Amino acid sequence: MKVWSIAWTNLRRALRDRTGLFFLVALPLLLVFIIGAAFGGASTPVLGVVGEAGALTAEAGMRVRNFEDEVALRTAVEHGEVSAGLVRAAEVPPRLLVRPDRAGQQLQMLVTTALTREENRLAVGEFVASHTGVDRAAALSLVDSVRVEPVAVAVTTTGEALFPEGYTGFDLGAASQLIVFTFLNALTAAAALVETRSLGVTRRMLATPTPARTVIAGEALGRVAIALLQGLIVIIGSALLFGVRWGDPLGAAALLCAFALVSGGAGLLLGALCRTQQQSTGAGILLGLGLAAFGGCMVPIEFFSPTLRTVAFATPHGWANDAFAVLTRHGGNFLTVLPHLAVLLAFALVLFTLGAWRLRRAVTA
Repeated sequence: MKVWSIAWTNLRRALRDRTGLFFLVALPLLLVFIIGAAFGGASTPVLGVVGEAGALTAEAGMRVRNFEDEVALRTAVEHGEVSAGLVRAAEVPPRLLVRPDRAGQQLQMLVTTALTREENRLAVGEFVASHTGVDRAAALSLVDSVRVEPVAVAVTTTGEALFPEGYTGFDLGAASQLIVFTFLNALTAAAALVETRSLGVTRRMLATPTPARTVIAGEALGRVAIALLQGLIVIIGSALLFGVRWGDPLGAAALLCAFALVSGGAGLLLGALCRTQQQSTGAGILLGLGLAAFGGCMVPIEFFSPTLRTVAFATPHGWANDAFAVLTRHGGNFLTVLPHLAVLLAFALVLFTLGAWRLRRAVTA
């Protein structure tokens, strides 16, 4: 019971810290949203139109929004409310306003293609009207009634796609942010362990009929609980808010637990090594972000050179990233990621062993 009591006290301290709650809840999900939006979420770009939209309303891959005048349309494009704007007026060539981003370029191609197709239709209608003597409306009706068989285009994929069809930027960002913040918050929570030691709370616990192993186990469990909570927030939040798919539930749960053990062990070791809260916070941020960068949390491991890939798999982050990629991109399951789980558990065992040994020396010396 004492182990659970110590662990619960550590978790409650983390939840009472308002700054810590921001890093625990808000920031990870905010970064998932930013990465998903930057690298292509599931949103449909919006085209603003002044005048008649015509056939553009039926175009797949865009939504049309009407504006009363060009001033309002230009303001909407500048503020990012729409990705592009089209001004159509009688006897004046159409003008297209495009934002310099991916969605704007996509709309530029779609609108240009649609307008070219419409111009060709009108030109053919004029030709038919001038050579048959029928009016323009009848000529356009005749043109529309003629069926032209489309050219069949077969598309095949050679090799293995880096990202499967339907894989969004939200899916990519969620796994990396889970790994970053689960490890980072476990390290920064080590400051609470340093404070407990410096205030003499640990020694007072040992003065009671409480063995050192119980105190150490409670502190270790507290670090793991914080890491697990962080991982669950990212998994549940990203799934509900952004539709992120985590693959096989059993495999994802096992990976979360294994990486939470790694993070908890690292937090225990850091809290046992550092003498001040400033030391533990600074070292925690440096180690957390540094290992995340080398482990493929900033850039996918697939983009690494062979040397950097070797370095990545010297970190627990690299193994966790690769395991989540197996689940979410390659259709893997619990059995597929068993080697990754074994390596992560080995990391956790080493970190907990070193952390427990160092903390025992620190509190009993």
